[in-house]
Amino acid sequence: MGKMRAAHAVKLKTIVCKEIEIPHVTDNRVLVKTKLSSICGSDLHVVNMGYTAYASDFPLPYGAPGHEGVGEIVESRSPDFSEGESVLTVPNIYSSKTFADYQVIDPRYLVKLPSNGNANKLMMAQQLATVEYSCKHIDSIEGKTVAVIGQGSAGLFHDFILKRYGAEKIIAIEPIDHRRNISKDFGADVTIDFTGQKATDAILDMTNGAGVDIAIEAVGSAETLNQAMSICKPQGRVQSFGLPTTLKPIPFDWNTFFSKRLTINSNFGSQDEQDLVSVKKSIDLINKNDIDMDKILSHKFSIEEIQDAFDFAERRTDGMVKITITF
Repeated sequence: MGKMRAAHAVKLKTIVCKEIEIPHVTDNRVLVKTKLSSICGSDLHVVNMGYTAYASDFPLPYGAPGHEGVGEIVESRSPDFSEGESVLTVPNIYSSKTFADYQVIDPRYLVKLPSNGNANKLMMAQQLATVEYSCKHIDSIEGKTVAVIGQGSAGLFHDFILKRYGAEKIIAIEPIDHRRNISKDFGADVTIDFTGQKATDAILDMTNGAGVDIAIEAVGSAETLNQAMSICKPQGRVQSFGLPTTLKPIPFDWNTFFSKRLTINSNFGSQDEQDLVSVKKSIDLINKNDIDMDKILSHKFSIEEIQDAFDFAERRTDGMVKITITF
């Protein structure tokens, strides 16, 4: 079928662009030509920190761990999709291959895009949907005080969705200036510009020692997970959203969890939600310009520059929030 470019994570902190054969389409699968993809914070955890949960070790499969992308169907063996249709690809972690010119994908993980939509902005529907799906699993948000730890794109999307669900007060914790400075545009009411114990003390001070009703952990480290528990009020809720940074067991503040009688819930993704309801809702929100993606989409790199893109994303400088990979 010819050749294509594909990213290949060959070892820890090393991801290169290679030329390989275009994959063949099998029954009930679709071949999508990738137009755009983006680097998720979880991709950094996989490539730069070794969280290879879906593979025994490096090298990872070609195109992995990319899972946020838009493209065009070039061959379909599914009755639900036709050649030429523009689609959002939302593969689960075990079939994430959007860092490649082409990917063969199960049609369960495809959603048709509106013809008048902005492909770059609509690509963000994958992560926005994951946040939406996560928030659906929080029993009650309306009228609550919520802390969101981390203001990367996932944290900013939490600000936006939580406010739409009626959160009374959203406290955003983020030490990086440019991310913290735009958090109020997405729904944060208060921002805290430091981390660790100082951030915990600040939240306890502004809540008169009570703590927050809900804490969203959108970073993925042991420190921030334990911090989320420390800033929650008794019988509060911690939503664990950030992908872990390691496959090894992490320190867990069992005493705080137990004594406060906390509820902790984790979120894996929206891909397995019936009818991809959260994904379709997110596409609609973006297409109606209900959320400002221009402040999220900050930089672009070509697929040939995939290593430079990962290095730049890791530094989190120069106003970087979300990197688009072009093809």
